[in-house]
Amino acid sequence: MKYEWRKKDKEIYLPKSKPTMIEVPKTKFFTLKGKGNPNSEAFKEHIKTLYTLSYTIRMMPKKGITPEGYFEYTVFPLEGVWDLDEEGRRLENLDKDRLVYKLMIRQPDFVTDGLFWQAKSTAAKKVAEDHLNAVQLEKIEEGLCVQCMHVGSYDSEPKTFSLMDEFCDENNLIRIDKRHREIYLNDARKTPSEKLKTVLRYKVLDRE
Repeated sequence: MKYEWRKKDKEIYLPKSKPTMIEVPKTKFFTLKGKGNPNSEAFKEHIKTLYTLSYTIRMMPKKGITPEGYFEYTVFPLEGVWDLDEEGRRLENLDKDRLVYKLMIRQPDFVTDGLFWQAKSTAAKKVAEDHLNAVQLEKIEEGLCVQCMHVGSYDSEPKTFSLMDEFCDENNLIRIDKRHREIYLNDARKTPSEKLKTVLRYKVLDRE
């Protein structure tokens, strides 16, 4: 049976539109660091690189290669951890050119270092070499977090973050730092901004 993240991992990827607390386990990701405006061509190339590698793994059996432990699955959604550089943090208003990010796509447990490098070799003809060389295979454990489903444009996210901050205050939780994670459940190129669904999440500590 195909592994469908929308069915198997609802708690992680399909939270309600009210803040909740969650313990996020360690999982594997293809990751790619960058900086600057997410409307730039470089950002689009980063996304293309991650999806190309992810689908290369997914389609291997159709190319006559079945990795050990392989199972049918749906490719996981794009995610990004967002921060600002030092100058950007000092500004009163958000300057998207000062953004710092790590984009990523989760991978099944059967993806090994060897399989990762094999996928890189296959994808070399489809994406820029410098972007491909920058991709890493990482195990990431977020731990205790607060998350919420945001519906609407990315620019309206502060409203949802305010709700999350209020939830933290009410539940004796402390946000660890200013970084946050976004999980993109729609293709922004094809979805009206008011219908975009984005999981917003940040790490917390329990005061108790």
